[in-house]
Amino acid sequence: MDGNDIASPALATETGTSIVLVHGAFVDASGWQPVFELLTRQGHEVIVVQNQTLTLEGDVEATQRAITTARHPVVLVGHSYGGAVITEAGHSQKVKSLAYIAAFVPDAGESVALLNDEPAKPGEAKAPVMPPRDGFLLVDPAAFPLAFAADVAPEKTRFMAAAQVPWGLMAATTPVSRAPWKTKPSFYLVATADRMVPPSAQRRMAYRAGASVFEIDSSHAVMLSHPLETANFIATAADVPS
Repeated sequence: MDGNDIASPALATETGTSIVLVHGAFVDASGWQPVFELLTRQGHEVIVVQNQTLTLEGDVEATQRAITTARHPVVLVGHSYGGAVITEAGHSQKVKSLAYIAAFVPDAGESVALLNDEPAKPGEAKAPVMPPRDGFLLVDPAAFPLAFAADVAPEKTRFMAAAQVPWGLMAATTPVSRAPWKTKPSFYLVATADRMVPPSAQRRMAYRAGASVFEIDSSHAVMLSHPLETANFIATAADVPS
């Protein structure tokens, strides 16, 4: 693809849907860049939330500000821990649908930590998170590349491991207070080769939420290893009538 083929967001014909992308723990919003470019080319207004991942409350507030600035009805997209953020923030009347990508989908009164307590099934793996230190969590840097993004270029995953964003215990352990997936259309993309959030847990949460479920042979870092498929999944959620 020639770089000149990438349409400028200002020149694209807008679809009438805004997409708000919410990242998960241990990483920042830069991982959304390939998906951002694809969705922008499709004519969507795309807003990327940069969460500090210190507290759930703070990340929800940042996401709510993004929703407020959106020009159109919103598809709220969350990856991993971002699923808890969009669940708490998704009650806004501007949000028309929720899209979860290898994400946690808590019910009211549940936290990510509570959901993560469920044991993995035989043959599956869970995130190699080290013991808390000073109120923060990190993935074992040596295990990060294989656990988080086994199908992404090694030079990129080594940098991601070294540049991890510490995840606040308050963000992991605070329960959400509501579950808008009970009343709004929800979609879920299961990463079947995930070694951070077990695929069986992803399916269990997705079906409990009554989500439309799609599956892809991918690591946890779906947006990096399969950006086109991820963008198309989000576009499906965007097709929901406002």
